[in-house]
Amino acid sequence: MEKLKKIFVCSECGYETPKWMGKCPECGEWNTFIEDVRAEEGTSKQKTAGLIVGEPDAETISSIADVDVGEEFRYVTGIDELDRVLGGGIVKGSVTLLGGDPGIGKSTMLLQICGKLSEKMKILYISGEESKSQLKLRAKRIGVDNKNLFIAPYTDIGQIVNAISSEKPDMVMVDSIQTLSFSGIASSAGSVTQVKECTSILTKVAKKADIPVIIVGHVNKDGAIAGPKVMEHIVDTVLHFEGERTMSYRILRSIKNRFGSTNEIGIFEMNENGLHEVENPSVALLSERPTNVSGTCVSCIIEGTRPIFAEVQALVSKTGFGVPRRTSTGFDFNRTALLIAVLEKRAGYYFGSMDTYINVVGGIKLDEPAADLSVAIALISSLTDTVVDSSIVAFGEIGLGGELRSVSNTENRIKEAEKLGFTEVILPAQCLKKLRKEDYKIKLTGVASVGEAFSAIRKKEDN
Repeated sequence: MEKLKKIFVCSECGYETPKWMGKCPECGEWNTFIEDVRAEEGTSKQKTAGLIVGEPDAETISSIADVDVGEEFRYVTGIDELDRVLGGGIVKGSVTLLGGDPGIGKSTMLLQICGKLSEKMKILYISGEESKSQLKLRAKRIGVDNKNLFIAPYTDIGQIVNAISSEKPDMVMVDSIQTLSFSGIASSAGSVTQVKECTSILTKVAKKADIPVIIVGHVNKDGAIAGPKVMEHIVDTVLHFEGERTMSYRILRSIKNRFGSTNEIGIFEMNENGLHEVENPSVALLSERPTNVSGTCVSCIIEGTRPIFAEVQALVSKTGFGVPRRTSTGFDFNRTALLIAVLEKRAGYYFGSMDTYINVVGGIKLDEPAADLSVAIALISSLTDTVVDSSIVAFGEIGLGGELRSVSNTENRIKEAEKLGFTEVILPAQCLKKLRKEDYKIKLTGVASVGEAFSAIRKKEDN
């Protein structure tokens, strides 16, 4: 009988220690150690993970100039938003990790990819969470029914490797990595060690057989993919599904991509028939914007190569408590507190006795500093009960001195604003110096500070 020992593994870097520690000495992170159980050395008779896949052929050392890579081959899924995020399609022999909250649409996305590609390719779907009949019912609901799609309800990594070897599929889907286990490790499925080992094995299989593998990964309460951080380093591409389950919009974000740009996003809408692409996300996000209401302003951010317009809402009201409340959805909370401090110190707008609420409509997150100006304008608009014209869009980074700093991709933002029918863009004066106003039909208003920006809005309202 195998002797088992208890160890603690850092979920961030994989560092192992026989006792729990508050801070990991390897990566420096706090409270990342997870208890795990495994067999002591010399007691396990199971083969190692490396031997399951097979030892690689001996390779000679060669100059990089002599390496022949051939032409990069991608499987175009036909789902344009997904192909955009991937950089043009799924690269042959790549490993993609798809993460997201439960019920967000990860499994649905896999089935829809299968529905598009199984017409010409043989796809093996490893279902560790659903039975064949359950998967069939969901596939039927979204209109996926093809003889080239094969289902294997396996959770043992050895069975999966053998199935890939015997069936020789063109692509493999794994749902999910937290359900898989390797018999050579004593710990249960989903543990740090099991997740790391199973991911490594699947990566070896993908590279050796030159087939793409897509892996579903669940997330923890902090929104990070459950399991060791090294798992994200092993794979080639990391995609993350974002959005509220109670809302229809889903955002697919590229966090890591060895074969394309990062921070690219695709937007989908979820309904009873599955995920549907949103071809013009800005129009969708602004479609229900109210008119003649204070506390709203349109922002423009750049996600990858694409300008995205979103409505920022702010509500400022007198607090009923001793300490005013500060909440922010879709915008960084600490950034919100910083902007409020700048508005009080540099612009003379006081929020000391006011509750402030920030919301970005549609479930999108504004991570770019260019969103600062629109958030600040929305706050001032709600505080002063001043309506911001719906035809105005604003972007710019706000410094601690209240000054507006220039942002990148100014021309792309302005051109997209013209297409969407906006009549005026409020932007940093430094950005305006690099442009020729006569090249644009839209009005360009350059401002040097956040106070000057809102003065321009008030002036337009008075006129």
